Amino acid sequence: MHPRRILQFAGVAILAFGLGAAGCIYILTGDSDEVSGGHTIIVDGNAYSVPANTTKLYVRDLQRFGGKAALIFDDLSRWFAGLWHGRALAGTVLWLALIVSLALFMGGRYLYPDDPNEPDR
Repeated sequence: MHPRRILQFAGVAILAFGLGAAGCIYILTGDSDEVSGGHTIIVDGNAYSVPANTTKLYVRDLQRFGGKAALIFDDLSRWFAGLWHGRALAGTVLWLALIVSLALFMGGRYLYPDDPNEPDR
């Protein structure tokens, strides 16, 4: 079997597995409303979870000790950590499968150009 065909087959297999895994993750998990490290505020008898990073005290202390860069890096860190939980994980798995399969297809196309001995279809 030609190496180009092997890479194409691997790309299709990874894409199919990634789509299936992303679909299962999306269906089986829900958006978690849990807030880790947050505060619970009770208003009119209803409890609301508030993330710690949205409170003025947290933002003020973080900015005082680390400056604006600390605020930006804290936001980036929380965003990146959020990609690996709940339904966002399904999107992450889907995009990773698409990128890897596309890389395999393109790698097969450019590393192994059309073989002149192979008949056209």
